[in-house]
Amino acid sequence: MIDEHAHQHHDYRLLTGLVVGGVVGAGLAMLWAPRSGSEMRARAIDSAKSLGNAASEQYRRTKLHVTGAVDDLTRKGQEARDGVCDAVVHGAQEVERYATNAKTHAVV
Repeated sequence: MIDEHAHQHHDYRLLTGLVVGGVVGAGLAMLWAPRSGSEMRARAIDSAKSLGNAASEQYRRTKLHVTGAVDDLTRKGQEARDGVCDAVVHGAQEVERYATNAKTHAVV
C-alpha cells in the first residue's frame, strides 16, 4: 500500500515536471525564435517608445514631488524668518522699555 502511494506520487511528479518543462520550453522557443529585421526594428522602436514614456512619466511625478517639497520648505523657512524677526523686534522693545524705566527711576 505504501509502495503504491509512493509510486503514484513519483508518477505525479514526473507528469508535473514534463508539463512545466514543456511550457517553459515553448516560452523560450518563442522568445528566441529568429525574427525578420523589420520585426526586430519595430519591436526595438516600440520598446524605446515605452521606455521613453515611462521615463517621462517618472520625471513628471518626481518634478511634482520635488516642487511640492521645495514649496513646503520655502514656506517653513519664511515662517521661521518671520518668527525670528518678531522675536528680535519684541526683544528690542523690551530693552527699550527697561532702559526707559531705568532712566525714569534713576537716582540723581
